[in-house]
Amino acid sequence: MSERVLDSIFRKGSTTFFYSSKFFPSDVKKDVTRLYAFVRTADDYVDSIPQQADEFYSFKERYHAALGGVPAGDEIIDSFVELQQRMGFDQSWIDAFFASMEMDITKEHYTTMEEVETYLYGSAEVVGLMMARIMRLPPEADMSARYLGRAYQYINFIRDINEDIGLKRRYFPESDMRACGLTSLDYEAVSTHPEQFAHCVRIQIRRYLAWMERAEEGFSYIPRRYLVPIKTASDMYLWTAHKIYKDPLVVYRQKVKPTSFFILVHGLKNLINPYGKMSIYTNAMGTEECRNV
Repeated sequence: MSERVLDSIFRKGSTTFFYSSKFFPSDVKKDVTRLYAFVRTADDYVDSIPQQADEFYSFKERYHAALGGVPAGDEIIDSFVELQQRMGFDQSWIDAFFASMEMDITKEHYTTMEEVETYLYGSAEVVGLMMARIMRLPPEADMSARYLGRAYQYINFIRDINEDIGLKRRYFPESDMRACGLTSLDYEAVSTHPEQFAHCVRIQIRRYLAWMERAEEGFSYIPRRYLVPIKTASDMYLWTAHKIYKDPLVVYRQKVKPTSFFILVHGLKNLINPYGKMSIYTNAMGTEECRNV
């Protein structure tokens, strides 16, 4: 397997991350690609229909064997283990990642936000921490890196509501659902309660925006050459949030995501000024509307 195959996994897995990452220096982009190919492959096993649980557990076992000095003969695993050792990734981060992936095999619904945050830590926050190591950021940036990973994952939850229904999953806590007067996110149920659904989705978007604001506090630690791709990806997720905020039911009609051209054009704009803050209109304690980027 060549670097080209890892690149292909990255391209197929995330339009936003793949095209935003083009603004990293080539050596950093290569490491980001190795990280993404590893986490994406594990995620694809648990997200496939039918689920490939045996393949996931085999992947996990081969990773641990490679970590112990027995090469997997799989560039996805072996290149990640080399990256982990070179960058000093904490083993507990990878253990937490695998634990969250396993939750996608064993768990369908979440009762409280605390349960969701446990999943978010392993599925996304640790990826933020690994990205921080790849960019060689100081430890002071770690909390912001965690919030960034958490925010990115959460807007994906919102965008992928309909897709997750097909996987028999719902990541929004039951406590939020009850507060909004919803018992299900199936379209048949939501279509009879569109206002309650819109309210519930906007609560989730405001949560995402609050986490993004915490994440942005750490942008000052990121060197300009690394900030451009990070800011570009963040802007694209803000764009996605804005589209869904205006029309929450859009998630049942299409997967809201920017085009590769839009991402690249916005990345070029960020080359000129990567330090612009996330622009938000606020109302009371939450965000009423986020500005189109």
